[in-house]
Amino acid sequence: MRHTEEEAHIQWKDLVDLALASSSQRRDVLRELFADIALEVDDRAKEIILSTEEDAIAPVEHGMDNPLCFYDVLADYYVQVPEGGKPILDLIVKLWSQSFTCHIFTLLFHKWLFEIEIENSDEAHLRNSSALVQGATNIFWLDIQANTSRFKFLFHYLLGEVAFQPARLNKIPIQVQRDLFLLLSRFLIFYDSDDKLKSFLKQFPPFPNAILIGGPADLFVIELTDQIQKLKVEPVLLHYFSHLIVLQGLELRMTTSTRLKTCLYSFTPPGGPMYPTRAVRHAAWDALDLLFPVGRYPRHLISLFFRLLYPWYWPSSCWNFVLSCIRAVFHSLFRFVLSRYENPKQHK
Repeated sequence: MRHTEEEAHIQWKDLVDLALASSSQRRDVLRELFADIALEVDDRAKEIILSTEEDAIAPVEHGMDNPLCFYDVLADYYVQVPEGGKPILDLIVKLWSQSFTCHIFTLLFHKWLFEIEIENSDEAHLRNSSALVQGATNIFWLDIQANTSRFKFLFHYLLGEVAFQPARLNKIPIQVQRDLFLLLSRFLIFYDSDDKLKSFLKQFPPFPNAILIGGPADLFVIELTDQIQKLKVEPVLLHYFSHLIVLQGLELRMTTSTRLKTCLYSFTPPGGPMYPTRAVRHAAWDALDLLFPVGRYPRHLISLFFRLLYPWYWPSSCWNFVLSCIRAVFHSLFRFVLSRYENPKQHK
């Protein structure tokens, strides 16, 4: 197993050397390198990697049913064999200004940065930790755009093994700590970690402008609303809206609450191709009514009034209303018949 990882390490080192030597092919080579690192390990190799043999060094937290990528294996390899990562890291430093360099650094060295005692200058330490946050931001957006969770384990490591571990968190400068928590705030719901929200808010580092913008809950919601407004992928939007129930009970400033309400309301108007789809509009209405029950009916009346100003929307609205009524009647009849079938004696 160790031999296989060393071969992969040598192969990717050669690719980095090629990128450094050829300026014309640099971007393409780095893209290819990033794609190789992000590939999923096939089932046969995954079974070997996750075996309990003594020479297996793969992370124990991966299950056989979860996707395992090459970066997971290599990140552990560079922690257990730190000297193996130094040549690649030296080459990466020479390519900092190139696309995909931060991506590659983040995937390969996110554990190395926190689990290995490194003697670096303050400038190098700031550069590495800032590159980690920037690379993770770009990588997580790739998951959002493709509606996948290939980099879910990277997120869970940054959340559970860094943000929740003060000893590791304090290894990076305070400004980078703040950037990391803002990053995690934007993707917490996407990677199904909203059940850890209360613990996450307790770990927030101090922010210098907290008096003006509020506490951890306000910062979290501000980042979340900014994230939602940037989303264009319908399944991802629906996922975010369906999990906003986690915000119930948070004590927010009036400005933050208004910001969230405005964000949700912006997804409710119907319209042409650039407007939200019907599913997104209804999900936004459901989240809005759930989080802000006061004023629910006036909001819907106002929305109905404005829809009446656009007659070309009436046919589709009437058709969807008829379908909803038919669907509701059918479900009611089905539940009635099912209840009589399950409890015949109660209806005699």
